[in-house]
Amino acid sequence: MRQSELFAKTQKQIPKDEEAINAKLLIKAGFIDKTMAGVYTFLPLGWRVFKKIENIIRQEMETLDGQEILMPTLQPKTNWEKTGRWETYDSLFKFTSFYTKTELVLGPTHEEIISPLMAKFISSYKDLPKYVFQIQNKFRDEPRAKSGLLRGREFFMKDLYSFHKNEANLDEYYEKTKKSYEKIFKMFGLDKLTYLTFASGGTFSKYSHEFQTLTPAGEDTIYICDKCKIAVNEEIINEQNACPLCGNKNLRKEKAIETGNIFKLKIKYSQPFGLGYKDEKGDKHDVIMGCYGMGLNRLMGTIVEVFHDEKGIIWPEKAAPFATHLIIIGNNQKNSDKLYQNLQKTEIEVLYDDRKDASAGEKFADADLIGIPYRLVISEKTGKKIEIKKRNETKTRLVSEKELIKLLT
Repeated sequence: MRQSELFAKTQKQIPKDEEAINAKLLIKAGFIDKTMAGVYTFLPLGWRVFKKIENIIRQEMETLDGQEILMPTLQPKTNWEKTGRWETYDSLFKFTSFYTKTELVLGPTHEEIISPLMAKFISSYKDLPKYVFQIQNKFRDEPRAKSGLLRGREFFMKDLYSFHKNEANLDEYYEKTKKSYEKIFKMFGLDKLTYLTFASGGTFSKYSHEFQTLTPAGEDTIYICDKCKIAVNEEIINEQNACPLCGNKNLRKEKAIETGNIFKLKIKYSQPFGLGYKDEKGDKHDVIMGCYGMGLNRLMGTIVEVFHDEKGIIWPEKAAPFATHLIIIGNNQKNSDKLYQNLQKTEIEVLYDDRKDASAGEKFADADLIGIPYRLVISEKTGKKIEIKKRNETKTRLVSEKELIKLLT
């Protein structure tokens, strides 16, 4: 992509009510635009990052044998009444259809849709297990939408639901999802900062689990057991004040962002909708369910909160909008155009700063702000070579085009 043709520009001013680093940098660098509190437009660079995150999550869900679907945003009141959440879900967007007078919900989650859906297709033990996921926008009437992409009123989630004959089968799959989540965090360089965190499981399970990523920007407080390399949230600490695995009471207190969660729903949402199956003897049983969530907006915001400096964003390679940021300085249009074309031919993603009305200083400042992993410079000083520098390093070096392409492929 030529930067001269990119309609979204870097900004000098950001909305005064933005407090979070992720929002400030993403708006300033031209990745997102604020529509109102908790609601953002993804601009071309931001949408490329979003799609990178989405594709990695999708691939991992498919390795878990997940089948992708897309469920509706609009949900009927009757479904929420069956689960008892019409009155108890505190951030529910509710409204009445002007024409039909039907009371509806803008979906904040999809247990009330997936359970009656699967009841149409599951009737026998032969139909189990099944794994279904979607990546879809959610709506929550969030009272504290002040953290940029970390806490929005409209946002995207990956929901994976699993359906089982018994708890042993659920437990086995549950452990697989933990490992998949760990792989996702590792791909984005967050693995050393992300802890499997024990949380209250409510009525149907002793524990649920969150994945919490350490950062001073976090709204959650967790307590880390360095012996077990796991954490517990404040609710668990208040209940038992110790690591649930080893009993260690010498826990380290940290701030963190919840970047994923997994729950053993058991029969909480299958029973209200008659989601059951007949076993080999013809006896009827409720289907056992699991739920596994990950917020794409939140993950993107967390990456920025963790990977940035005073100059701007430092994207990990798997999330970056482009692999390289090519900058032309001075009168080297022919050489830089040729390199741009050759990089594209070798399928190396490149943002080409060919702007004629921007100074060298502006181009370098924008490159640091945007945060693409590799900066490439062609100028009179570089001659027939290309200056290359990683965003998170200060050292530059000169390489030939052949060396560059070998390095990047």
